[in-house]
This record gives sequence, structure tokens and C-alpha cells, in this order.
Amino acid sequence: MKDLKLKDRLLRIEKLLAANKEVLTLEEACDYTGISQSYMYKLTSAGKIPHSKPMGKAIYFERKKLNSWLLRNPKTLEL
Repeated sequence: MKDLKLKDRLLRIEKLLAANKEVLTLEEACDYTGISQSYMYKLTSAGKIPHSKPMGKAIYFERKKLNSWLLRNPKTLEL
């Protein structure tokens, strides 16, 4: 029981640290956006989400570009 609480706390700390990074790994970008890894792979292979592959394998995302992508196509409320 005590080990489980410690693991949960460590995971929360890791996520907080990742929240301060400007460049995210695929896994971090998935956590950040709430998009599954399989769908994120589809988006990157189709060129529908901004990403980088500096060495041809690992995929990286710039937080600022992800935010812009997430907030594209805004809708306004009509009163």
C-alpha cells in the first residue's frame, strides 16, 4: 500500500516536471494533449500535427506549436 502511494506521488512529480519542458517526447505530448499514442502516430505520419524527427526515429513536439494546433479553429459564442 505504501509503495503504491509513493509510485503515484512520483508519477505526479514527473508529470509536473514535464509540464515545464518546451520540447516533449511522444509519450509526454500524449499525456499533455490527451491524445492516444496510436492516434498521435497517425497524426504525425499524415503530417497533420507539428512535430520533429531529428534522427528519423524519435518524435518530438514543441509545446508552443502543440498549443497552437490544439487551439486552431476557435469557435465564439453567439449571444
